[in-house]
Amino acid sequence: MSAVLIEKGPALEVRLQNLSFGFGVKQLFVDLNLTFPAGQWTVLLGPSGCGKSTLLRLIAGSLKPASGQITFNQKAAPKAPVAWMAQDDLLLPWLTVTENILLGARLRKSVDAEKEQRVHQLLAEIRLEAEKDALPQTLSGGMRQRVALLRTLMEKRPVILMDEPFSALDALTRLRLQNLFARLVKKTTVVLVTHDPLEALRLGHRIIVLKDRPAAAAHQLDLSGERPRDPAASEMALLHKSLLDHLMMPKL
Repeated sequence: MSAVLIEKGPALEVRLQNLSFGFGVKQLFVDLNLTFPAGQWTVLLGPSGCGKSTLLRLIAGSLKPASGQITFNQKAAPKAPVAWMAQDDLLLPWLTVTENILLGARLRKSVDAEKEQRVHQLLAEIRLEAEKDALPQTLSGGMRQRVALLRTLMEKRPVILMDEPFSALDALTRLRLQNLFARLVKKTTVVLVTHDPLEALRLGHRIIVLKDRPAAAAHQLDLSGERPRDPAASEMALLHKSLLDHLMMPKL
């Protein structure tokens, strides 16, 4: 059975213009300019500490830039139209699978029969229908990440921010969840932070390598073709080597 995908409205381009931000005297970004195309996956690669996760927090609005602007389709938004999927699943242990997926709607007091039906359809899609009333502690790590994925989808946001959401999973579960998310999230602007070049190549329309502090885009790669890409394809090996070379280059 194929689940009915959740409508999120028109995709949004996210643009960072002359963005500056720091913690105290440490400047992470100075006049940074980046564009995340509407309806595409942009993947951020770079060494730990270069500001990838901070960049997601700035886009989400949980941090404010010292200067510069973040726009959605070239317009400033009073509230960032984003959903967040973190590395940890962040499921509430006292709520069931269904209740966790509907957490945002529960907090807004907007749970209704239509939303509950969508949850049931999506749980069937990811083969967790039998676990709909289970508590998180009874689930495997892969199951918990699938629940977190559905919670993200149910927020119906046109922009999804993902901070290493697959990094704690075994290799096979990671591949399966990458495939699932790429299939379910269509016409949505996704910004994915990862340390895995192969994951970036499988999922990205655009890959940006960040280097240095203050961080700058040291390399950008725009990819074509259907995703998720086959990691065993011959061209993937060449692209993988090229990305590794850029990541291992000395600082700018």
